[in-house]
Amino acid sequence: MDKIIVKCPGKINLSLDVVGIREDGYHLLKTIMQNISLFDEVKIKKTEGDINLYCNNGNVPCNSSNTAYKAASILIDKFHLKAGVDIVIEKRIPVAAGLAGGSADAAGVIIGMNELFELGMSDEDMMRIGVRIGADVPFCIIGSTALAEGIGEVLTPLCSLEDMWCVLAKPDIAISTMEVYAKLKIDEIPKHPNTLKLKEYIEKKEIKNMAQNMVNVLENVTIKENPVIFNIKNIMMEFQALGSLMSGSGPTVFGVFEDKISAEGCYNRLRDYLKEVFLVKTYNRRV
Repeated sequence: MDKIIVKCPGKINLSLDVVGIREDGYHLLKTIMQNISLFDEVKIKKTEGDINLYCNNGNVPCNSSNTAYKAASILIDKFHLKAGVDIVIEKRIPVAAGLAGGSADAAGVIIGMNELFELGMSDEDMMRIGVRIGADVPFCIIGSTALAEGIGEVLTPLCSLEDMWCVLAKPDIAISTMEVYAKLKIDEIPKHPNTLKLKEYIEKKEIKNMAQNMVNVLENVTIKENPVIFNIKNIMMEFQALGSLMSGSGPTVFGVFEDKISAEGCYNRLRDYLKEVFLVKTYNRRV
């Protein structure tokens, strides 16, 4: 086998709490993440040359700063591979959206090259490499539904959420994750998610209770500076969303709906308002 195609799903945060800061400045998280049916496609081909990366989205760098490129470079060095790779990314997950698109692509390269080059890595091996690239990469490697702690690398798989309909809406604004965390004042957070209770709702498949109790503490920073996010959340609730939340550091907002028909009504409304709107379901198969 000299080539492989990997389907790389994005994620949403069903809750996101910041519980401390490490000495090195990294924030300590407690977040519940869920894969969704919005995918990038990563094609990897063995070559005799170096690493070459191509992408259909002009906003994505095709050089050593790209997460997929970094993943390939680490594996080539670690395993002393005598080959290069051509990587083609078909981007569908919005860029810089809080949906882990770059992390998903890196995870896809790690998993794809593990199979392509028969490297024999376990999930744990791949996750250890992934966290060197980004905090969301380990989750993207195991996927489905999970509680992530530490800087995102300590993962506890949770009961999978099957066929939960969501609408995603990304306003046309740019958010700097680094700036959001820098501006967050942990001792002034007005409300933290009850992560234990949310885990219980997920295990019992009580989707309505889960959706009504979702909290993302980063909203305290991002919404203050970008009220459009609050407006999108309100529209989703007006269209009978069970709950609505910003994913990651934003700016994407998602709403959880009881069924596809309810979700479609909100999706159609938001498409009149925004360019990047998606109707998705939860996805519970790994990259």
